[in-house]
Amino acid sequence: MKAQTYAVLVNWNGGEQNLAAVESLLAQGLPAERIVFVDNGSADGISERLQERFPYLPQIRNRENLGYGEGNNQGIRLALERGAAAVLLVNNDVTLEAGCLDYLLSQLERNPGVGIVGPRVLEARRPERVWAAGGRLDWRQNLSTLRGHGAPDGPAWRREEPVDYVVGCALLARRETFERIGLLDGAYFAYHEDLDFCVRARAAGFEVLHLGARAAYHDAHHSTGGGYNPRRKYMMGVNTIWFLRRHGRPRHWVRFLWFDVASLPPLFLLGLFDGRWRGVAAKAQGTLDGLLGRRVVAERLAPGGCWLW
Repeated sequence: MKAQTYAVLVNWNGGEQNLAAVESLLAQGLPAERIVFVDNGSADGISERLQERFPYLPQIRNRENLGYGEGNNQGIRLALERGAAAVLLVNNDVTLEAGCLDYLLSQLERNPGVGIVGPRVLEARRPERVWAAGGRLDWRQNLSTLRGHGAPDGPAWRREEPVDYVVGCALLARRETFERIGLLDGAYFAYHEDLDFCVRARAAGFEVLHLGARAAYHDAHHSTGGGYNPRRKYMMGVNTIWFLRRHGRPRHWVRFLWFDVASLPPLFLLGLFDGRWRGVAAKAQGTLDGLLGRRVVAERLAPGGCWLW
């Protein structure tokens, strides 16, 4: 399967970190011609540098930011057209430890019922800490929780076990998964597309596994700032509503309203003192926009596109 495995790397002004990401994939044994680089209208000049350094690296250069989901879809389509048996989605701020890809592929090969796998993800700047060991859909704040987030790394996170979803920063899916359920939902733009993809895969009968014996290192949130960055919280708000529209039942809406929406006023008041009020307000604005049927678009995220940035 490895001889037919492709990787897709999406960039939006990620700069030098893309070089480390490509080098990491090459070190996994992937040749440059099977690493698809998708640039979403960046102004960092990295596409030209990659072209000079890795002339066989296939590139897709968009004139504008199409979002993380659609950027990945462009790369996935190209990989499938070229005969990919499996496609690795990897963020440009992620590197893989030695042997990670081989291990993930070996698990796909031995069990055709597994559609999606991913390694445990550690914080790049604090590798003794877990960033995510897969995810759990709990229908509370932001609908889901990263398993082990912030916890010390250890045996509990190094197991092979089914999860609700694998985080999209390091996600390997077999060809049949895409053929049966389609690609990522590009309308999410960014955030929740990995959750949605895995939920659809599980509904179609595929297993989704966290394979904690190997690790990826994630220097998280380069593109959106992470934490309470207003743009990130806005996208989470919008996409939570759209995910609920697609997958939620009445009880899930009730849990969301209780655990997520009802928490916004006290969080806003607290944010007046700790400086996070813009992030809370952006989450509320995103929730409202989602309820009004609006989607995340690049124009909305541009400077001045919302009163909060």
